Formats: sequence, structure tokens, C-alpha cells
Amino acid sequence: MRRILKYIVVTCLLLIAGMQAAYAQYDKDAFFMRGRRALADGKYAQAIENFNILAQLDTSDYWNYFFRGIAKYNLGDLRGAKRDFDRSVRINPVFTSGYHYRGITESRFGDYDAALSDLEKAISLRPGNEGLYFSRGVTYFLSQQFENAVKDFDRYIRKEPKDPSAYLNRGACWLFLGDTLKAELDYDKAIKLDRFDPEGYVRRGRLHAMRNDYDRAISDMDRAIELDTTNTFAYFNRALMHYEKQDYKSAMTDLNRVLKDEPGNALTLYNRGLINANLGAYEDALSDMDRVLDINPDNVLAHFNRASVLIELGLYRDALEDYDRAIELYPDFAKAYMNRSYVHNLLGNKKASKKDYDTAQKKIAEYREKSASDEASFADTTKKYTSLLALDAEFAKKNFDNELLQHRDIDIRLRPVYKFVPDGDNDRTSYALSQIYENPLIEKFRQSLPVGVEILNEDLALDARQTAFLRDKAWASDAPGPQDYFIRALYEYLDKKYNLALEYYGRAVEGAPEEGLESLYKVFYYMNRGALRAEMIEFIASMESNVQVLSMDDSGNTRARVRDQVARRYDFTDAIADMKQAISIVPDIPYLYYNLGNFYCLSSDHVSSIENYNKAIELYPYMGDAYFNRGLVLIYLKDKEKGCIDLSRAGELGVQDAYGVIKKYCENEDR
Repeated sequence: MRRILKYIVVTCLLLIAGMQAAYAQYDKDAFFMRGRRALADGKYAQAIENFNILAQLDTSDYWNYFFRGIAKYNLGDLRGAKRDFDRSVRINPVFTSGYHYRGITESRFGDYDAALSDLEKAISLRPGNEGLYFSRGVTYFLSQQFENAVKDFDRYIRKEPKDPSAYLNRGACWLFLGDTLKAELDYDKAIKLDRFDPEGYVRRGRLHAMRNDYDRAISDMDRAIELDTTNTFAYFNRALMHYEKQDYKSAMTDLNRVLKDEPGNALTLYNRGLINANLGAYEDALSDMDRVLDINPDNVLAHFNRASVLIELGLYRDALEDYDRAIELYPDFAKAYMNRSYVHNLLGNKKASKKDYDTAQKKIAEYREKSASDEASFADTTKKYTSLLALDAEFAKKNFDNELLQHRDIDIRLRPVYKFVPDGDNDRTSYALSQIYENPLIEKFRQSLPVGVEILNEDLALDARQTAFLRDKAWASDAPGPQDYFIRALYEYLDKKYNLALEYYGRAVEGAPEEGLESLYKVFYYMNRGALRAEMIEFIASMESNVQVLSMDDSGNTRARVRDQVARRYDFTDAIADMKQAISIVPDIPYLYYNLGNFYCLSSDHVSSIENYNKAIELYPYMGDAYFNRGLVLIYLKDKEKGCIDLSRAGELGVQDAYGVIKKYCENEDR
């Protein structure tokens, strides 16, 4: 009998184990297929969510990390993608696709030696995979090994003769090798293979423009725009061509069309400013140059040309400041010395004028000695620094780098603070593998309230029935206690009655008992009151068109005339005090440190801000918003590498806003 019982127990255990294994396998397959489907549909953030869950179920599936890397790559998260590709080849050292895509990612970083090494490894594993030669050709091109790039594209074209992108790439190689005839033949072939791709017409049009054949160049740009009316790169190039034909009206129309879609495009603003200056529209030119320098204070040519505009307007001292800045940025800028000498002379500063003139002559002499090696170009007084500039990088066209004008005007908002918000019901459902933060005190407090609440950093929309239910519960008691006041504050906040909500939070704080479990609930009253106080400050700021955001391009170095729009600094002292009080009561809730980090950031105390985000992440390692905000602050403080790593982690944890920031600030590496 005992043996039979033992057999039954063992059999049951085996059945349970088998069921669990089958369930786990089913889950893995389901998440994998959902992730693949989302990836195929271009829903990259959704794909990452599924691959994240799969990574928790099975840490040895190299395909999972590979596909998650692909999703991150497509969202611009190159660091996160590389980490996943690293892991895929670490799990499977003969995984060709892992080496292939890691090589592509390293190429995007500018680490061409590592990229070529990985592509060589992939080719050694699968020498018959022609796509590897295409990728290596691109990497050779980016590393300026154009002859090797042509060989790889030749090999690829022999196997894939109908791929227009290969001809476009090989044509670009021929262009850099100085063979414009072969480049044009390749562009013609690409257009013949795909007459509906505007890229071929844009490339060929630019080639015609290089030969000063502007009629044919404009014809190609017209065709590109006809195929894609949103192609700002084509409009921009056509503007340059119209300008060269002295058709300034058409050039301005095209530049304005670019700025309609990309109002922060510094290069387009710069060029429009130059045309305005040429046409004598100095106020408009000044406005454009101000905008360029607000976007990128270190744009030496904008300082130089704005100074010329200021001279025309008779603003000599302002012009002097711009020449000072241009020379500070490029000490060998001979023309800037010459022009500053002229301004000093106008202002009666004879000694300073003579000194600048002598310096300019010295720089010119030095340049003539070095001109054979093409050094010190900013000392070249024969170069025209008031001509329009063409820069592919400004239009997300990679590998035509020019650091003078690549910045855009982007203000990135911090992720909002956390607080209790009414959710309209008492649904307490939680999901496995969601890595949600759990705290017994928070759960106890939620359960003690007669209405459903959640800690979120966004407000939930309530319908009329839910709002009425919240109101009824808030005023149900004739002898209200602190929790009743708390619920009243939630209701008044929904009705935008911020001062009344603030008063009720104050009553909740004052009425909280000194001992027992309910005395700890005061931490939540302080948290919500601090969040509301900060929100009221930001609301006031928005009414003054002065909303506080973390601007990636610090414009503190711009001159006085454009500082009148710099945001005022607001006082978050009371909000900070509330959050500190909450921490003194219960010191292990990550939301409190996160909120405090936001308040310090908005108070421009960035060091304290980072310290508090650190603490929040220490208490809750899956807090994506804390990684996001810390990443922004680090980038603002010029610690780009760490900041981009944080943004990558935030994206992995579900903060989809992270990928937009990554695309703007983390894709192009300075190496």
C-alpha cells in the first residue's frame, strides 16, 4: 500500500512538472511570436515588451536577445542593441546574425575596426551570404576605404543585380573616388530599377549640381519631390540650386517649406538668414541667426555672419561680442580678426583695431605657409564664409559630418512626478512578470480607502459615474478624518481647484494620528501635496510661456540681446520640503526620491537630482522613469555616455519616450 501511495505521489509530481514545463513552453512560444509579429509590423516598443518577458523565462535563448537588439536598433538605441547582440554571440559563439548586426551597430558608433572584425567573423562562418558583403561595403565606405567598398558592392551586385540600393552605394563610392561618370551610371541604373524611389533622383541631382548643371539638377529634385512631397532633403537641395541660379524667391520658398516640417532645422535657418542678409532684410536675417545660436551657441559661422548683420543695423557693440565669440571658438579665424578690427575702428578703439589687424596679418602669413597641407582653413581670407552651406547630417543623412551646424532645437521634458490618482474602481489585479513595485504599506493604504487609487505619474480619465462615486465617498462622513480629506483633495484636483485641493491635503497632514499604522499614511499626504505644489508652479510657468524643461543645448552663452526669453527660475522649496518630510516618515519608497529628483532638477540642483534618482533606482531597479530622467540630466551635464545608457535602460523598461531622445542625442558618437 505504501509503495502504491508513493507511486501515486511521484506520478502526480511528474504530471505537475510536465504541465508546468508545457505551460512554460507555451508561454515562451506565445511571447516569442508576439514579439516577432510586433517587430515585423514596426511596433518596436511592443516587441521589446514581449522579448523582455521572454528573457525572464529563458536567459539562454540567443534569438530572443538578437530580435530584441533589432527592435532597439530600429528605435535608435544603439547601446542597448549592442548589449543584446553581445549577449547573443556570447550564448552562441557561432551565431552569424549576431556578429553581422553587431558589426552594423559598431559601424554606426564609428568603431569601424570592431565592425569590420565582426563582419569578417560572420563571413568566415557563412561566406555565401551576400548580404554580409553589402554590410561590409557600407562599413568600408564609412571608414573611407572606398576601393574596398567598391569591391564588396561589385560582388554583391553580381549576385543581386536588381537591388537599386547597391548601385546608389557604389555610386557614392565612385563619387568620393572622383569618378563622376561611373557615379552617374550607377545612379542612372538605380533609377531605372526603381523609378519611384526619390533617393536616386536626389543623388543624381546633387551630382548635376556639382557640375553646375542646375537645370538638370532642379529637374531631378522636382521629380524627387513629386514622388515624396515631404522630402525635406530634396527641398533643401533644390533651394541651394535655385540660389545658385539667383532665383532667391524660389530658394526662400523651398527653405520655408523645410522649416514648416522642421522648425528647429539649424542649417536651414542659417541659410535663410544668409539669403535675407543678401536681400537687405536685416531684421529677418538677425532673427534667423538668433534662432540658430539659440539652438547651437557654438556655431562659429553664425556668430561671424550675425556680426555682419549687426554692423548693417548699426549695433556695433553687439557685433563686437559676436566676433569675440567667433575668435574664441576658432582662434585662427583671420577674417574675424579683420572684421573685428574694422568694428573697433568704428567705435574709436584705435589701439585694439591695430592689434586685431596685426593679428590677422600674422594668421594669414601662417596660413600661406601651411596652405600646401590644407591646414588652418579659417585663416584663409580668400574663402567666402557667407555662402550657403549644404549639410546632409542635418537631415539625418549619416556620414557627412560637420560639427558646426548639426544641432537641433529640442526641449525634452522630464517624466512627471508620481502621486496617488483615483482610478475609478477597486481593481487590484496584478500581473506576473510585470516587475511592478510592491510595498505592503502602499497596499494597506489603498485597501483602506473607499475608492480605488493607484500611484502613477499620469492622471486617469474618469467617466461621469466614477467621478460622482468619488464625490459621494469624499463627503460621505459628517466627521471627516484625514483619509476623507485626502479623497476630497483628489476630487478637487480633478475639478482643477488646486488651491482647495492643497487645503484638503493640509488638513489630512494635520489630522493624521501620531502613532499606529495610520500615522504612517501621512507619508502619502505629503507626497501628493508636494506633487501638487510642484504642478501648480509649472502651471503658473506655462501661463507665462515659461514652462521649465531640460534643454539639451544650454543657451547660457548667447549674448544679452537674446537672453530675454531665458526661463525664470521658480521656487520648489515647499514641494521639496513636503517630499523630505515624507522620506523622514518612511525612507524606503522609491517614488519619493524620484519626485525629489525632479524637484531638484527643476531647481537647477542637478547633483542632488542625480543622487535622488540613484536612490530611487536602488530601491526599485525597474523604475524606467528614474533611468529616463537621470539620463536626461546626465546628458545635460555633458556626461553623454552614461546618460544614453540610462535612456537605453529606460526604453527597455517600457518608457517609449526614451527612444525619441536616443535618436536625437545618442545616435551620433564623437570618437
